[in-house]
Amino acid sequence: MAAHKTNAARLLDKAHIPYELIEYQVDENDLSAVHLAEQLNLPKDQLFKTILLRGDKNGVFVCVIPGDQEVDLKLAAKASENKKADTVPVKELLPLTGYIRGGCSPIGMKKNYPVFIDEQCSQHLHIYLSAGQRGLQLKMKPEDLIKAVNATVCCLAKDTR
Repeated sequence: MAAHKTNAARLLDKAHIPYELIEYQVDENDLSAVHLAEQLNLPKDQLFKTILLRGDKNGVFVCVIPGDQEVDLKLAAKASENKKADTVPVKELLPLTGYIRGGCSPIGMKKNYPVFIDEQCSQHLHIYLSAGQRGLQLKMKPEDLIKAVNATVCCLAKDTR
């Protein structure tokens, strides 16, 4: 099957930001980033997942963290200038972002929410993240993603390995 361009890919094209589309077989029984990294034969910390949070002061924001880790809600709240933050329920993901669980990209959401990316991204020449649909990943340089979404780089994740 030939990969078709997602909205995220079209936005990267428009901004002249290089990337590669990587196709994979979707496993509806396990949408986790760790499982996907194993499937693509990638280091688990090189595949990043997108998590939508809501702060008590500033509303919705986006965290992009290594797939084998969990977002530290206290660190995320602090980075986003909130006192506290919680993950947005899955049922709100599509109406808020235009994306579904397992296919949520920080690029091309319905609104330009503030994006925070974990500093561990700089340990890699390329990182992998959702292209905006299940079955497609973007391979790109961390600095290109930061530029594409005007991300703030900070410490967001707690290692659960």
